[in-house]
Amino acid sequence: MAPNKPRGHRRYLRQRREPPVPEGHLAVGRILRPHGLRGEVKVQLHTDFPERFAPGQSLLLGPNLEPVTIAASRPHQGQMLVRFHGIQDRTGAEALQGEWLYIPEEAAQELAEDTYYIHQLLGLEVRTEEGQVLGELVDVIVTGANDVYVVRPAPGINRGRELLIPAIAQVVRSVDIQARVLTVRLMPGLLEESPEPT
Repeated sequence: MAPNKPRGHRRYLRQRREPPVPEGHLAVGRILRPHGLRGEVKVQLHTDFPERFAPGQSLLLGPNLEPVTIAASRPHQGQMLVRFHGIQDRTGAEALQGEWLYIPEEAAQELAEDTYYIHQLLGLEVRTEEGQVLGELVDVIVTGANDVYVVRPAPGINRGRELLIPAIAQVVRSVDIQARVLTVRLMPGLLEESPEPT
C-alpha cells in the first residue's frame, strides 16, 4: 500500500524475515488451514493483486516450487478461500497447511512509475540530500498509515541504533533502484545525535 505516491511503494511482501523465499521468486500467499470438507484452504494474501488467485491461475507451492493450478477461489474475511486442482477433500487440504505460494520474479506485475516492491528496496543505501550515508534499508514495517523504513545505521550514525524513517514524500526524496540508493530529507528528531564532547 502506498499512501504517499509517487514517493512511496506498494506492499508486496516483507521478504526479509519470512518465508525463506527461493531465489528469483516472490511470495504471494500463505496457506493457513483447511476450510470445510471439500479441499478448500484459507490463504493469507501477500500481494496487492488478488487476481493472482483467480481460477485457472498457476502458482508454485512450497520450497520445492511444485506447480499448482487454482480450481476455484473466493474472498472470505479479508483472505481467500482457494481450491487447487487435485485436492478434493480435507485430508488433502490439511497436507498444504503452512505452505507458501510463490511466483517467478519475472511474473511480477509492472508497477506505476515511482512505485516499488519491497524486495526492490531492501539493501538500498540510505543517504541524506547532502550525501551523508545513514545506513542500509533492511526492513519495511507495514502500518495502517504510512509504512516505515528500518535502516541499519552506518558506523557513527544514530548511536548505533536502528533508524525508523517514515515512507512519506516529505522525507523520502528519491529512490534509485539502479544505483541502489534511497535519498532522504531528515525531519527533526529522526536522527539521534551524539552528545557534544565536553
